[in-house]
Amino acid sequence: MQGGRRFRTLALTAVTALALAACGGGDGGDGEETNAGAGSKDGVLKLGYVFPESGELAHLGPPQISATKFAISEINKAGGVLGKPMPEAVGSDEGGKAEIANASVDRLLGQNVDGVVGAAASGMSLAILDKVKSAQKVQCSGSNTAPTFTDYKDDGFYFRTAPSDVLQGPILADTITGDGHATVAVTYRGDDYGKGLAEATKASLEKVGATVPVMEAYEPNTTNFNATVTKVRDAKPDAVVMVSFQEGAQLGTKLIEAGFKANQFYSADGMKDEEMAERFSKNDPSVIEGFKGTGPASVDNKKFTDGLKAFDPKLEVFQYAPQVYDCVMTMALAAETAKTDDPAVFKTKMNEVTKGGEKCTSFTQCRDLIKQGKDIDYDGASGPLDFTEPGEPGATEIEIYEYNDKGKFEIIDTVQSKPLT
Repeated sequence: MQGGRRFRTLALTAVTALALAACGGGDGGDGEETNAGAGSKDGVLKLGYVFPESGELAHLGPPQISATKFAISEINKAGGVLGKPMPEAVGSDEGGKAEIANASVDRLLGQNVDGVVGAAASGMSLAILDKVKSAQKVQCSGSNTAPTFTDYKDDGFYFRTAPSDVLQGPILADTITGDGHATVAVTYRGDDYGKGLAEATKASLEKVGATVPVMEAYEPNTTNFNATVTKVRDAKPDAVVMVSFQEGAQLGTKLIEAGFKANQFYSADGMKDEEMAERFSKNDPSVIEGFKGTGPASVDNKKFTDGLKAFDPKLEVFQYAPQVYDCVMTMALAAETAKTDDPAVFKTKMNEVTKGGEKCTSFTQCRDLIKQGKDIDYDGASGPLDFTEPGEPGATEIEIYEYNDKGKFEIIDTVQSKPLT
């Protein structure tokens, strides 16, 4: 249902008070610092990735891994970075646990990569970010959406091509109230992703006149949602927001048993999953009919999608693949502009290559402009990036999806956010 899209600009809610929050989550934790040192400075740009090969976000691993490898392949076809081919990316699992993500990034740093792509989950990126920063490597995630990163003291080493949930919250709220709901319970996993998006949504709901009688966090690894369901049921809301991952199916199932219907449910990108209906019911996919959610828009970039499919014919899920591809391309173009693979140097060019110069859309086109001494404005597979000072998109398109009676999600609308200022 991609046809007939309607675009409208929504005013962002004042959310400057947000201090925490993404797609991401899991068991957060502070990574230990390392003294792995700055980039190799050998003229060869070497990247590693930390993506979910196991855990609750494992379905996001294949598209992000393939996108990373595809980007490197495209760059090498064009002659590589700084005239030298990029080596194969060093890969490791984030696993949805801080200890796994930290062991993985240790492996990458031990092989002296210049940059880290990932993690997929905001909580996992927060678990390793200080370690990556201390090693003076550039980190870029294509799926971290927690507002936390905007003000994080990352010394200019962290970037993301996914939009902050500060942009998504108002659109989720508008979707809910647009369906006629005025009393909304908000439930969320108690991590950076859950808290950030839940607070942005609550603030937006209240700004447009809705009441939020319940704002309830739960432990991300819990299997007992009885207390949460009781609070929601007793509040008698018109609708329920679940800022969740796979565990949201357990919460949703309990809410249905308590008398709620799926067309009262709303979520975000964390519950946009081809297997979500089966997680609710193995025998009746229609149980989630009418369940809606929002998430960063899947760009209608046929050239990119066809290229990625040809590169990895087995790939079935493409969520966040364009954004991850753009992380790799942005790092490569920043290194070209800085004329070095030293991350402590090329980090200063990451924002610059995404805005203000001559438009270009491929590595070859952008690299050739750089060689001509021109400033570039890389518009990526995920669309214009236009990084703000913190190294993130300042505006984006958010799509609205809805599960049908077959348990499959359909994109029913795409909305342009108002730019951050």
